[in-house]
Amino acid sequence: MSFLKQINPFESAMKQFDKAASLIKLTESQIAMIKEPRRITEVNLPVRMSDGSIRIFKGFRVQHSIVRGPAKGGIRFHPSVTVDEVKALAFWMTYKCAVVGVPFGGGKGGVMCDPNELTPTELENLSRRYFAEMSDLFGPDSDVPAPDVNTNPQIMCWMFDTYSMHKKQFLPGVITGKPLELGGSEVRSEATALGMVFCVEEATDHLNIDLKKATIAIQGFGNAGSYAAKLLKEHGSKIVAISDISGAYYNSDGIDIDKALETCRKNKTWILTGLEKNTPCEKLEDPGTLLELVVDILIPAALENQITAENAPNVRAKVIAECANGPVTPEADEILEKKNVFIIPDILCNAGGVTVSYLEWVQNRMGYYWSKERINEDLEHIMKKSFDEVLEKSKTYKVDMRIAAFLLAIERVTKAAELRGLYA
Repeated sequence: MSFLKQINPFESAMKQFDKAASLIKLTESQIAMIKEPRRITEVNLPVRMSDGSIRIFKGFRVQHSIVRGPAKGGIRFHPSVTVDEVKALAFWMTYKCAVVGVPFGGGKGGVMCDPNELTPTELENLSRRYFAEMSDLFGPDSDVPAPDVNTNPQIMCWMFDTYSMHKKQFLPGVITGKPLELGGSEVRSEATALGMVFCVEEATDHLNIDLKKATIAIQGFGNAGSYAAKLLKEHGSKIVAISDISGAYYNSDGIDIDKALETCRKNKTWILTGLEKNTPCEKLEDPGTLLELVVDILIPAALENQITAENAPNVRAKVIAECANGPVTPEADEILEKKNVFIIPDILCNAGGVTVSYLEWVQNRMGYYWSKERINEDLEHIMKKSFDEVLEKSKTYKVDMRIAAFLLAIERVTKAAELRGLYA
């Protein structure tokens, strides 16, 4: 783990950008307009704790680009949040939105905290304080956040209410990932996983892999990972391994995903502790070995920098579907490309979340809400069309899918920046 922490996610993001930008020969001026974040905000958040003391939390919001629309990106609560991590995530959001063609730029936020150590009241106070301190940034036409690691629809409600109280208006379009009762959208909970599954369907068709017979390992069993397991099981796939912070669990005959979900419900959180007692499976001694199992499809759905130059030589999956942001480092990418591993890159693969967030934002602006069937249809169309566009770019330039996705996205962001020109 010490090695993973040394990897700077923003430096990884810049390497990905540079590799793609060199292929389309962007000028220095073009690069200057679209590469670095436009605004970085860091705040100290004083919060009164349950014992009456005041504790200071560090909070960040990065707007990478607003060239194609309002900044868009989640807010994460995690002890390891850093400004470089948030910069990288905002960068990826810019190009994620561009690759699927939704009219947003990239943003991301974070607070250095462990929400599991906070009481419900302390968590609400921190959430509201963060949004109040950043209220000059947020708005339906300027910056629209959403849930991310360790944040959820309830936290979005507190943030939406804080903003609406400041503005003295009902403004659901300021944030997405809300419950249906406050302007949320159908499909939002499973959107990231469902978008990934649409990409996996296209990838397996392209590679002549029978998805109904495919073996799958999933790292991370939070919202995205658990829905991915459920949806792929419904496709007939065999989920042989899953993991979370409690460890990794393996059964070559397939893990009972219903039992895994039941275990999480019993634990009252997305934690699989005790799964080996509830259904046949073994707990792997080293959770990292999940990434090295012989499977058709590997789905990293946890944090960034999980597959590195150290463990990439041991990866034996045919397909990697990046449900997490930045799970494969640039150095690992080169190793995996030589091994002919087909990677569905994060800025395409996990864009289902921001796509349905966009549809939620549109519904909020109209005050008219669509059926689950309508949302599913729109999401499938957008994801499969985007996959096909990236695949075509990959064939044209003879590059891997990650570089192809960046080529497509960079061209779109560059064109928008040039059309807008420079306000002097």
